[in-house]
Amino acid sequence: MVVTGASSGIGRAVALAFAHRGARIVVTARSAAALGDVAQECEAAHARAEAVDVPADVTDAKAIARVAETALDRFGRIDVWVNAAGVGVLGLLDRIPPDEARRVWEVNVQGALHGALAALPTMRSQGHGVLIDVSSILGGRVDAPYMGPYAASKAALVSLDEVLRQELVLTGERGVAVCTVLPGGVDTPFFAHAANRTGRRVRFLPALATPERVARAVVRTAARPRRHVYVGPGARLLPWANDTAPGLVRPLIRHRTEHGYLGAPGSAPVTTGTLFTPSADTASVTGGRHGRARTVLRRACLIAAAAAATGAGLRGSRSHARRHGCTRTHSFPRPHT
Repeated sequence: MVVTGASSGIGRAVALAFAHRGARIVVTARSAAALGDVAQECEAAHARAEAVDVPADVTDAKAIARVAETALDRFGRIDVWVNAAGVGVLGLLDRIPPDEARRVWEVNVQGALHGALAALPTMRSQGHGVLIDVSSILGGRVDAPYMGPYAASKAALVSLDEVLRQELVLTGERGVAVCTVLPGGVDTPFFAHAANRTGRRVRFLPALATPERVARAVVRTAARPRRHVYVGPGARLLPWANDTAPGLVRPLIRHRTEHGYLGAPGSAPVTTGTLFTPSADTASVTGGRHGRARTVLRRACLIAAAAAATGAGLRGSRSHARRHGCTRTHSFPRPHT
């Protein structure tokens, strides 16, 4: 297994989840000291687990190629490659400096592409392999203000994966799977590490999954590949509600973001976070927002909101039908569970 972004958050949780199953892992990230700790934690997790840490920046294609070479030199093959490295910047789209928006793109999209370019030649020669990209439901499924560059990068990742699947079919390499993991909110240090151009602190967030929950989904996907894997409270329900009644859900998201999730103007300094510097001592699996404790209540609230959205959508559809003399109303799909 190769895991990028392994010093913190989902990447670190994924590395540890594989290690608990006795996997042989190459972990990579920019934070060399934190990465060394991760390698030690992985080897302590299981008697058969082996871990090699290779510090690298995913935006450097040559450095990521060396990560793949290390995996081959040490273990002889690459069965699974997980692109989990990611950064973000909070702010109004027209007030985010171009270099910061570009950095988000380079890490989240180019970094994943570099991982694919490093892993695919080996997977093709082996005749098998699983490439897993960690995207987000913000990647084209749900829209949220202040997250423009991040959301755009995650949507691009979904599209790149779709194209890659098509091309692998065309070239007859059906043994190589490409999987896109789309979590909802996750309790990681993401918002502590994100650049912040709002000048407002992040007060609290919607229903959160734990990084370990996402990691378990990644491990299951490695064993049984699927194209799209939704993880976390509302990860399926919220996009469905957004498609069904966007006129209700989008204003709700805007209001909650503006008046709930973010503090008052001036409540936080403007920072560049870890866009250009490693997370170092702040690297950790969780963000300290207690995802488990909050999930149950917020999941109930989300279900109630989705039910309201569905009711509004159905009422609007029937009203439209009556105004236009139609006798048939629309039938909406039931949410996946």
